[in-house]
Amino acid sequence: MPDTLFISDLHLDPERPAVTELFLELLDTRARGADAIYILGDLFEAWVGDDDTGPMNLAVCEGLKKCAVAGTPVFIMHGNRDFLLGARFATASGCTLLGDPTLIDLYGTPTLLMHGDLLCTDDTEYMAFRRMVRDSEWQRQLLSRPLQERQQMAREMRDRSREQTGGKPESIMDVNKEAVIKTMTDHRVQRLIHGHTHRPAIHDLLISGEPAQRIVLGDWYEQGSLLECTASGCRLEELDL
Repeated sequence: MPDTLFISDLHLDPERPAVTELFLELLDTRARGADAIYILGDLFEAWVGDDDTGPMNLAVCEGLKKCAVAGTPVFIMHGNRDFLLGARFATASGCTLLGDPTLIDLYGTPTLLMHGDLLCTDDTEYMAFRRMVRDSEWQRQLLSRPLQERQQMAREMRDRSREQTGGKPESIMDVNKEAVIKTMTDHRVQRLIHGHTHRPAIHDLLISGEPAQRIVLGDWYEQGSLLECTASGCRLEELDL
């Protein structure tokens, strides 16, 4: 049966080569027979510009390109870690960059795709940071700096993020339920797929009195996480590292 695959929050990092190997294996095997594969943000732990051509980045681009050339469309959405993915990366990898949110027809069911951070409206500190780093002028100024300087900034921002996250209540780092309902209502969908929170689950909802689903993708820290959707429905899977 034809299927479409969804993943997010791989946080690929040279320090965790097993995760990169598992991802490349997925691209070389199961993804080859899929109708499409969607990567809904944070493919990389950090992406400081398309000119960062380290060995891992090149290997990932090559794997994505081979998958796309073999006939599986690959779609990538920016996350909060890799919001600087640009046109040069898209060309090198053969991928299509998606806006956030993006509405697709998934085997006859209108389905809204998001990274998920836009739904975490209770975390006002993060939402302010997001507005800053998504500003085109801020990005232009950052990308004008030398690569090594950007890499150091990414390390500092990652360390600062870990410190801030450790001091925040778990509740504000999850989605706001009202934001979910409003987003799904505004886009007139009964299915939403997103990542970001690292809390994989399929939530049954009521939107405008009709049954609906919010599907949350898992991260790739302790194991891989995959959502497979067919015309019959969707199911979450864990992938062993």
